[in-house]
Amino acid sequence: MDDHTSKARRAWLRAGVLLPLAQVALAATPSEAAITSGLSSAPVPVSAAMPAPPAGVSPEALAQNRQYWASVAAQYDMDDRVVLLDNGFWGSMARPVLEAYQDHTAKVNRGNSWYARTDFPGDYKAALQRTAAALGVSPDEIVFTRGATEALQALISGYRHLGSGDTVLYADVDYDSMIDAMRWLKQRRGVDVATINLPEPATHESVIACYAKALDQHPRLKLLLLTHVNHRNGMVLPVAQIASMARARGVDVIVDTAHGFGQLDMRIPDLQADFVGINLHKWIGAPVGVGAVYIKRGRVQDIDPYMGQPESNSIYPRVHTGTANFAAFMTLPLALELHGQVGVANKQARLRLLRNRWVEPARKIAGIEILASSDPQLTSAIASFRLKGRTSLAENIALSKRLLEEHGIFTVYRDGLASGSCVRVTPSVFTPESDMDKLVVALHKIAASA
Repeated sequence: MDDHTSKARRAWLRAGVLLPLAQVALAATPSEAAITSGLSSAPVPVSAAMPAPPAGVSPEALAQNRQYWASVAAQYDMDDRVVLLDNGFWGSMARPVLEAYQDHTAKVNRGNSWYARTDFPGDYKAALQRTAAALGVSPDEIVFTRGATEALQALISGYRHLGSGDTVLYADVDYDSMIDAMRWLKQRRGVDVATINLPEPATHESVIACYAKALDQHPRLKLLLLTHVNHRNGMVLPVAQIASMARARGVDVIVDTAHGFGQLDMRIPDLQADFVGINLHKWIGAPVGVGAVYIKRGRVQDIDPYMGQPESNSIYPRVHTGTANFAAFMTLPLALELHGQVGVANKQARLRLLRNRWVEPARKIAGIEILASSDPQLTSAIASFRLKGRTSLAENIALSKRLLEEHGIFTVYRDGLASGSCVRVTPSVFTPESDMDKLVVALHKIAASA
């Protein structure tokens, strides 16, 4: 990188725009005045509307209003060849978001580098400010990534306060890529890596006790990974309480809220954690390829800049994505707007209703084992099951395949729990209650023939 380019990068960093997202300044080297001008003239996204919830109706009552949720579902163009119950991979865009994304893609394609080097900084700042407001944080505490995995890898790999003999800890419910990153710290930082298996069936008290015991057993513990809502059985971890226990012992916490933010009625400060990885293309319904890192103000120096990026007091050098999808970030404010129009508390209540509509009847089916807590504090949209005694990965691959081939229900198998493999079920806001009933019927038939 030559000196002229380095100066341009520093100018963009001072202006509060993440260069690595697109490398947009590295070759163009715009003036700082041009950057500031671009930031002040960021376009406001065209408003689009989701059906308005009826006034004065509680989230729990609205969750049972089939007419309202059918009107929400009508905003999505979904393939009807299967009953889609794997909505945890990413969240489909509502039609207005999809149309805006297509328009933004065309705009970027037409403008090419001229757009990227002149107008994109303003669009980026608009997206950043709107996202920060939704997260309940300040814009200087977040930076965009291409997903929660990239965000969490930057936090785990960059955490500075680890040395030989220190301990890091993760649980069996944590995401595979994050487990790999925690294990990698042994090679990278010389730490000891400890693991715990969370109880099944879980209660709020048993989960807290499990982490309290781990904190007591590892006096040299320095870093703890917590998954807010895990992708295996969907348990909601009492993150704030665990993080407070850890903080009292001088242990830092990195939180994975890929499945938490957007489907649970919460904002980032509620987690009581200084380092958080966030996904915005799962439960918000933004285009695929949008996530964020959160680092609490005052803690940015505790995370290394990414692979030789310039040191500063800014969050931006902690991530380097390369050229990312301009249009996806441009579309994010509209996705958040529509998400807000439905209301996250309403979404959470509806998703919980859909989850319980299949989980509770399935608990009574002989031969079916439900991997989902009955404690409402630990409940999300996600829950899992398996045939009793069938815990191998091969058996659960076969089970998910049978659901698809015999019943037209698309789910996904999951592996990694200490108790064995399972099949995960994840509805969305466009899922009708009848789809959950079809799953229950299918489980009766499968259990009867097992």
